[in-house]
Amino acid sequence: MRKKIVAGNWKMNCNREEAFSLATEVAGMVNDELNGDVRVILAPPFVHVAAVSQIVKNTNVKVAAQNCATEAQGAYTGEISASMLKTVGAEYVIIGHSERRHYFNESASELTAKTNQALEQGLIPIFCVGETLPQRESNQQEKVVASQLTEALFHLAADAFSKLVIAYEPVWAIGTGKTASSAQAQEMHFFIRKHIGSKYGEQLAAGITILYGGSCNENNAKELFSMPDVDGGLIGGASLKSRSFVNIAKSF
Repeated sequence: MRKKIVAGNWKMNCNREEAFSLATEVAGMVNDELNGDVRVILAPPFVHVAAVSQIVKNTNVKVAAQNCATEAQGAYTGEISASMLKTVGAEYVIIGHSERRHYFNESASELTAKTNQALEQGLIPIFCVGETLPQRESNQQEKVVASQLTEALFHLAADAFSKLVIAYEPVWAIGTGKTASSAQAQEMHFFIRKHIGSKYGEQLAAGITILYGGSCNENNAKELFSMPDVDGGLIGGASLKSRSFVNIAKSF
């Protein structure tokens, strides 16, 4: 049975005190209000990964990094390797977020390298795919998402691919207040699962967790999560408010 996941991507938000407070509040609420059927993940900025990992230690909350380097080590000033993240408590890493693709021009080959590094270090990639508004309006969303998956991930052996979490994030719905309808989300999640199945078989595809990301909040989460191929959410802005974020995690 697929794991239900709600992951909070804090992006470039929270100073030290804010991060400590938010992580402490979420961990407490999760332990008090959730029974473990839903995996809750926090993805703070790099500088808070170690501290947040300690705060949520021995709770039902896991920690993700928001990115990792393409290389294992070396003269790459400013980069953070997957092995470094692993040693400070991260268990997951977000790869290919639309903001990384757009602002930092991350290519499929770079995302392949990052995914490889993460898997080699025992981190679980949360790999993001999604189309822009012009691509959606020209009915290219399936072609775009299929290409993103194929070019960056389909080199993996089946056992490696089975460890991934996929996040579908329509770019036009990220931080805009617009949300894909539950029907649109289901349609794309079903397509993603079908495309994975065309490469790795239906059984593997049926076991892959696919999250929805794109202005998901406590008001629309229940409807989105009720869709048969939507296994949770990659939450942005709403993850910065502990009560709202935990309410989303309780929406299954």
